[in-house]
Amino acid sequence: MTRTVLESKTQTVTIGFDEPFCVIGERINPTGRKLLAAELEAGNFSTVEKDALEQVACGAQVLDINAGVVYNSNPNPNETEPPLMTKMVELVQGLVDVPLCIDSSVPGALEAGLQAAEGRPLLNSVTGEEERLELVLPLVKKYNVPVVAISNDDTGISEDPDVRFDVAKKIVERAADFGIPAHDIVVDPLVMPVGAMATAGQQVFTLVRKLREELGVNTTCGASNISFGLPNRHGINNAFLAMAASHGMTSAIMNPVAMPKTLKATGERLDALKAIGVTAPEDIDMKALRPLLGMAPDADLVAERIARLTAMGVEIPEGLDLNTIAPLLGLAPKTGVASEETLSIRAADFLNNNDPSGGNWIRMNKAPSGGGRARREGGRRRRR
Repeated sequence: MTRTVLESKTQTVTIGFDEPFCVIGERINPTGRKLLAAELEAGNFSTVEKDALEQVACGAQVLDINAGVVYNSNPNPNETEPPLMTKMVELVQGLVDVPLCIDSSVPGALEAGLQAAEGRPLLNSVTGEEERLELVLPLVKKYNVPVVAISNDDTGISEDPDVRFDVAKKIVERAADFGIPAHDIVVDPLVMPVGAMATAGQQVFTLVRKLREELGVNTTCGASNISFGLPNRHGINNAFLAMAASHGMTSAIMNPVAMPKTLKATGERLDALKAIGVTAPEDIDMKALRPLLGMAPDADLVAERIARLTAMGVEIPEGLDLNTIAPLLGLAPKTGVASEETLSIRAADFLNNNDPSGGNWIRMNKAPSGGGRARREGGRRRRR
């Protein structure tokens, strides 16, 4: 059986055909996140810290770290990305135990991340483009790490799944020339939006099976691509991930955290508060109320949050049990809530007998989890 081994300083995660599906948390990435990009340029890493802890609490076994910020002060990523990648890697591995995925299109940033990472991270990524192969594969060999291989080449991204398979085969063969084994290649067959290509899901399922049976490689993908442009994207993603796992996909780069609720959900939570005797003005500002009901990141204690609600005109009965109201204020003990996609994957593990005792499923649905830790000495070091 093919097994791709990733390591942090203290933990080992194995991606494999007979292993539980590996969730690679995608949130530490400024692409499309203007606020995070601005924070990083300003040297503010509070969101990175939150995303690291929250993703691990919600089931991520590996964290992808992308430092692809285009600074307003310096638009040259070859100068800005390497030191930022170093800082982010050092910060994240000081907070959580899990292995990392070093993600960049800048070779200097890839090497900076590899130098800073403890253990054996996953490198993201190499393509079939000649220039990229010559730049990235020597790094893979030098640091003895596994790499994500994306199935596009100098001709671009083909809509023909057979062409994408041939590109993956080319990368595996070129890697072998460098002495890199197939078990250290994790192929991304490229997921197309099903809204634009009706056969996109079927293509991926067929490709994954072929990559497994003919090349003997593990697979991954950017899971949310499948639902791009469609309503109820979570519904599509849930089904896709469970089906992809049943066809042999072994990991995905995805968001393991349930996203903030809508204003409709805020109203529903306010109704739940009213049902236990809390009253609120009819004209209360729902947008201002949203973070106070746990619908956006907020770390206030229960008493502090109640004081803020009272200042908005909300009346809370004397003697109300704080344990009763705390979950309605988003202050339940668990940090973050696992996304439906994460739960779908764990259900698929159970059904595919990659969680034979159901232990992972039971823990995720019953026991609280936490991602923080104190720095510890010792443990595994990077293999050279």
